[in-house]
Amino acid sequence: MKSLKSMRLHIGIFGKTNVGKSSLLNKISSQSVSIVSDIPGTTTDVVEKSMEFLPVGPVNFLDTAGLDDKTDLAMKRIEKTLKIVNRCDVGVIVCDYKGIDDYENKLIQKFNELNIPYFIVVNKCDIQKTEIDNYRNVLYTSVFSDEDIVFKFKEMLVKILPDDFVNTSSIVGDLVPEGSTVVLVVPIDKEAPKGRLILPQVQTIRDLLDNSCLCYVVKESELEEALQNLKSAPNLVITDSQAFKKVAEIVPENVPLTSFSILFARLKGDLKEFVKGVRVVENLHDGDKVLILESCSHHAIDDDIGKVKIPELLRQKTGKNLIFEHYSGHDFPDITPYKLIVHCGACMTNRREVLSRILIANGKNVPITNYGIAISYCLGILTRAVEIFKIE
Repeated sequence: MKSLKSMRLHIGIFGKTNVGKSSLLNKISSQSVSIVSDIPGTTTDVVEKSMEFLPVGPVNFLDTAGLDDKTDLAMKRIEKTLKIVNRCDVGVIVCDYKGIDDYENKLIQKFNELNIPYFIVVNKCDIQKTEIDNYRNVLYTSVFSDEDIVFKFKEMLVKILPDDFVNTSSIVGDLVPEGSTVVLVVPIDKEAPKGRLILPQVQTIRDLLDNSCLCYVVKESELEEALQNLKSAPNLVITDSQAFKKVAEIVPENVPLTSFSILFARLKGDLKEFVKGVRVVENLHDGDKVLILESCSHHAIDDDIGKVKIPELLRQKTGKNLIFEHYSGHDFPDITPYKLIVHCGACMTNRREVLSRILIANGKNVPITNYGIAISYCLGILTRAVEIFKIE
């Protein structure tokens, strides 16, 4: 079974033009993924390569345009390259015997600001050996002649891997004992893809099965009957956020209840930060702008959760004439005009990108929350929805 791109370790490869970034990627992937040429600026856009990279596991390499690209459209390419940093779990800076200057230092500064681990690959050491001082993790090599380059690269990568990748957290299996009974409420509405479940639901079911739990999947219209048929109360009920209110009314208060979106707020982001961010809703005023931020583009239906349902809930909760703007994709817009950011469930992106967005929002003093947190708050059931996570 192929690993989803969003669940892979994202490794960004950066550097000036013609230092060997694409050659390095081709060598470690054993494939001609990127075009290699002596002509500067050959890589004009991000080249992605997903692969199994043992012993690390599933990874997604991002080969970027040169930081000093002086070809046509260079500034747009460099701008796009720098935005890729937000998607990276790990950064690899490639230079040659000429060493590091302002281009790489600006990149290092961005890595440090976002707490992204990185290492430096000094290429073309067969031409001239150069010592790079004041940096902890440096690999000296020549991509074309070093027979051990793949092993050295993996060794350096494992050395700096972020803890949250090495010790991947469970979606839900760590919240309930092994062998627990868990009921999953899955509405079959216009947003449900025909003939299948949505990604977070599938991943949650698999995580529960991996932890030897008993899964009962029902529609909200069948929930009450399902609970009556169980010999004992379930250890947990997980619902789609859009059915939160109805499900909360059916599930007894002594049974823990949360949503898929809140589970993924923890898995893909920072649950405490999202809960903290939603508190600002109490202080919103007429004319305040709220950014609805989605990681992927999709065809919006009549009652789309991001474009219709969440704005309606927030207006009803606050009684204010709020202004909602929407943005989707991997890029991050200027967030200074907004009083609140409401992020999607992030099922189609990786944790690093969400954490980067949280850090950027914190730096601009813009509160950020998540779909599931915002919905449960507006419905008055946030405390119950996050109780199982034992956060304040």
